[in-house]
Amino acid sequence: MYDVVIIGAGHNGLVCAAYLARARLKVLVLERRGVVGGAAVTEEFHPGFRNSVASYTVSLLNPKVIADLQLARHGLRIVQRRISNFLPTEDGRYLKVGGGKTKEEVAKFSPRDAARLDAYGAELEAVADVLRDTVLQTPPNVVEGSAARALGELFKAGRLANRVRGLGLERQRRLLDLFTRSAGDCLDGWFESDPIKAAYGFDGVVGTYASPYTPGSAYVLLHHCFGQVNGVKGAWGHAIGGMGSITQAMAAAARHEGAEIRLEAGVREVLIERGRAAGVVTEGGEAVRARAVASNLNPKLLFLNLVDAAAVPAEFRARMETWRCASGTFRMNVALAELPDFRCLPGKQLADHHTSGIILAPSLRYMEQAYFDARTRGWSRKPIVEMLIPSTVDDSLAPAGKHVASLFCQHVAPALPNGDSWDARKDEVADLMIDTVNAFAPNFKAAVIARQVLSPLDLERTFGLVGGDIFHGTLELGQLFSARPALGYADYRTPVAGLYQCGSGTHPGGGVTGAPGHNAAREVLKDWRRRRNE
Repeated sequence: MYDVVIIGAGHNGLVCAAYLARARLKVLVLERRGVVGGAAVTEEFHPGFRNSVASYTVSLLNPKVIADLQLARHGLRIVQRRISNFLPTEDGRYLKVGGGKTKEEVAKFSPRDAARLDAYGAELEAVADVLRDTVLQTPPNVVEGSAARALGELFKAGRLANRVRGLGLERQRRLLDLFTRSAGDCLDGWFESDPIKAAYGFDGVVGTYASPYTPGSAYVLLHHCFGQVNGVKGAWGHAIGGMGSITQAMAAAARHEGAEIRLEAGVREVLIERGRAAGVVTEGGEAVRARAVASNLNPKLLFLNLVDAAAVPAEFRARMETWRCASGTFRMNVALAELPDFRCLPGKQLADHHTSGIILAPSLRYMEQAYFDARTRGWSRKPIVEMLIPSTVDDSLAPAGKHVASLFCQHVAPALPNGDSWDARKDEVADLMIDTVNAFAPNFKAAVIARQVLSPLDLERTFGLVGGDIFHGTLELGQLFSARPALGYADYRTPVAGLYQCGSGTHPGGGVTGAPGHNAAREVLKDWRRRRNE
């Protein structure tokens, strides 16, 4: 008999396991695949070439989780990019962002925009700081029937309200805008030149099947501002050895605390006895008994596939049936014979821009058309591509003189129109993605040695990312904070006693943060202590 069984050894499941095991609970993690990490894994996709297969960059990983689990001691090392982003334009120019270069770079396109950068950054950071404070908090929960619990939730809401009031009225307005308006509208209000709006606006559509002018996309932009690398707020970095080094360190931390991890042990069913979770049944038919169960899965997968419909209220199941998952993501890993030689900034020798996030989407208008194309055709004729070349900062990933590139491509439809199968069309779309990069760097196509292609369907089958959704549910107002995954169940508990959720379908949402796992473990331990004292 285990104290807690955790379904899924993704990063949040591992974090949850480590915290629970550290509290001396007997913990078992069951993972369907043959490797820990969920979507944060590093694999060899061509002889000698390794890369982060799905999740591909570091910023949102919470510093408290890193420190508490002593991830550095377990092998994690993160390095910062030389500059944050590089954006080629269609007229042969370029913009660099970060590394102390942003203001002078933006001034090439608009001195007015360059002068407004500091004010924009201050506004965004002030709002991000408020929300950053909520990341490791359990959201105020909408509860019924218990005056004591309701009072506790009221105090939580009051603390948050006080923090928001501290912003002042004007920044409160900005906060409201970021939750309700589009990224495009917000950026148009600040800037006039296309390149800086595109560089910032990319964060409003990344991993989201939406136009930059879709209401609510400003929050997605803000969500990507929460992070930091090695103490530098808003920075982006690379984990040496790829994203799998993060989850390998987490697994080592969990095992160090006493957790057990079983691979190739998928779960078929959550056992429920007398209205309470009592363990799980594996795909192999083994019944594993436990006093509690925590799921790292997308809420849709958990409640529609593993939990008996009769065990949850009809309205909650209906919420899970309509839980919106749509990412528009197409992922590729590419082995390269040489670095890309950009028309706008020629050279195959390693330079700052090769180490950055390279955004191939020169305007918000371009991004909006990409979304419209995907809605009507299944994929965009001129797609949005962010390319990272992690081997420029980590020579363990490729043979000497060679490189690996991650292509994070938007927009594609999670399900193709006219009944087309992604299995039949993904190579055609992969060719388009390569051609898109080649239009900016004409040596790119010829430099490709091998490629790994993951359509939205591949991402769902391999990693459980429903519809290719990297966030386990879209980041929109109706699926955030106290409504994630449903009003009344924002506290990592579920309608089934003893069944918890610890994945990205809970607050604060997607990204490799470790926060849902951290927060869920705290709530499990609260209940554990309460039951022991009864």
